[in-house]
Amino acid sequence: MTRALHSVVGILVVLALVSGCQSMTGKTAGQNIDDGGITAAVKAKLVADKVSNLTRVNVDTTNGTVYLNGAVEDATTKTRVEQLAWQAKGVKAVVNNLQVTGK
Repeated sequence: MTRALHSVVGILVVLALVSGCQSMTGKTAGQNIDDGGITAAVKAKLVADKVSNLTRVNVDTTNGTVYLNGAVEDATTKTRVEQLAWQAKGVKAVVNNLQVTGK
């Protein structure tokens, strides 16, 4: 195969994968990348802030809405995690489902 043909085949394969991704998840490849970037940014902010019990906080993003799930020790930490989530670029909403377990 020539290089040009190789390139065309590669592009077609990528397009097929991207279109399949949208049909399976209901989101475009761009939305998946944006949501993944938001999730990564929120997690990075939590690590940088040294929020306690980070391992017990799950961060998921769908269409720009960040979902915080898990458990934290106190209400102050719950509020702080939500504030940090709002600081990430591209966040449209934050749903704070964190449970306060006490010390």
